[in-house]
Amino acid sequence: MSEHDALTATREAYDAAASTYARLFSDSLRDSPLDRAILGVFAEAVREGGDGRVADLGCGPGHVTAHMAELGLNAFGVDASPAMVELARQAHPRLRFDVGSMSALGIADGALGGVLSRWSIIHIPPPELPGILREFRRVLATGGHLLLGFSASEDASHPTQVFDHAVAPAYRWWPDHLAALLREHGFAEVARTVRAPQPTDRRQFQEVHLLARLA
Repeated sequence: MSEHDALTATREAYDAAASTYARLFSDSLRDSPLDRAILGVFAEAVREGGDGRVADLGCGPGHVTAHMAELGLNAFGVDASPAMVELARQAHPRLRFDVGSMSALGIADGALGGVLSRWSIIHIPPPELPGILREFRRVLATGGHLLLGFSASEDASHPTQVFDHAVAPAYRWWPDHLAALLREHGFAEVARTVRAPQPTDRRQFQEVHLLARLA
C-alpha cells in the first residue's frame, strides 16, 4: 500500500469511527498512570529546553493535547481525520487543532520544542516511516524532544508485524529496531517505558513509549 493510499484509508476509517473512538478514549489517561508519567517526563524535558511549543501528531479527539497544555506546554494538535479534528475543537475550544499529514507538516523548520506521536506511526507503512522521521527532525529545534508511542512486535527477527487494528491497517515495531531508526535520523534515545499486556486487554501486545532528543 502506498503512502497516499494508506493515508486515505486511515483518514476515512477514523472519520467513520470518530464519535465511538472519542467516547472510548477521551478519558483514557485517567486510568493510565504510566502514560501520565512518561508524558510528564516529556513535558519537563521540553520546558527545560526553553521552548514549550509542541505538536501532538495524530491527536484524535484532543485529550492528550489538552493534557499537554495542562502541563504548561504550548500544545496544538494535528490529525488526518477532519471528523476527529472537529471533535477535538468542540471538546477543547481554547486549543488549536488542524487537519494535516505527518509526512508534510505545515510547520516551519526548527519551530518546535517537542513532537508527540502516540499510536499514530502504527498506521504508517514501514517503508514510509523514515520519511516521517525526517519530517519530525525538520520541524524540531536542535535539542528538541520526540515521544513515540506504539505497539511492540515480540520477535526481533521480524521487526515489523501487521496486526488487526480495529480501525485502520496497522503495524507493530520491535522497539530496538525503531530506536535504531531514530539514531539514523539524528535522535538520541533518552528513555523508554514498556507496559505489559493486562488480562483485560483485547490485544496481548506490549505498549512502548520511546523518548528521544534531537542532537
